[in-house]
Amino acid sequence: MLEIHNLHATVGDKEILKGIDLTINDGEIHALMGQNGAGKSTLSNVLVGNPAYTVTEGTVTFNGRDLLAMKPEERAREGVFLSFQQPVEIPGVSMMNFLKVAVAARREHLGLEPMKGNEFLQMVRERRKLVELDSKLTNRSVNEGFSGGERKRNEIFQMAVLEPTFCILDETDSGLDVDALRIVAEGFNKLRKPETSAMVITHYQRLLDYIRPDVVHVLRQGHIVKTGGPQLAAEIENRGFDWIE
Repeated sequence: MLEIHNLHATVGDKEILKGIDLTINDGEIHALMGQNGAGKSTLSNVLVGNPAYTVTEGTVTFNGRDLLAMKPEERAREGVFLSFQQPVEIPGVSMMNFLKVAVAARREHLGLEPMKGNEFLQMVRERRKLVELDSKLTNRSVNEGFSGGERKRNEIFQMAVLEPTFCILDETDSGLDVDALRIVAEGFNKLRKPETSAMVITHYQRLLDYIRPDVVHVLRQGHIVKTGGPQLAAEIENRGFDWIE
């Protein structure tokens, strides 16, 4: 699904990614761990096309296509989804209209018939229940007046509605209590399909107790310095990052 080769990227004049090589196959979940400033969120922003980040070298292909040549909205229509570390409030843009436009654009891109109004509303109701999101919140502007936990649930709710094929969860566990973490993680797990892949960015084992990764990578100073199975995350939880060379 995703092939990253020798990826270098900068923010301003500072190089953050210094040669990332990573392959994620259909159906796989890869966890990305590392200390602050290692480059984890930079990688996620590069993959979704954030214009603040500049790719200076390397290639990224997504389902055989050049991801870096696509505009951010094209990447979204292709099925790339980012759950933000700090979801922003968008006053004046209603949740329902936001989702209607996004779903219509993705279905058109995939050559599918437009979804009828009653079908859309039924889907929204079903997907909202998966993450236990209060129905009142879907009638507001995007994230307006939402608590931190509600914003994270809303991100997974949006993912449920849009049905992306590659999901990036950027520190989705940040600021969540145990119950909210469980609800968000279980919502993600219920939405998984055999062809759905994900990159889970986290500092801690606790999210990976719910979303079990196939592969764990450790980033340090813009490089992947270690790769292993789920047991690597447990070892990091016990020993920290300093033992990794």
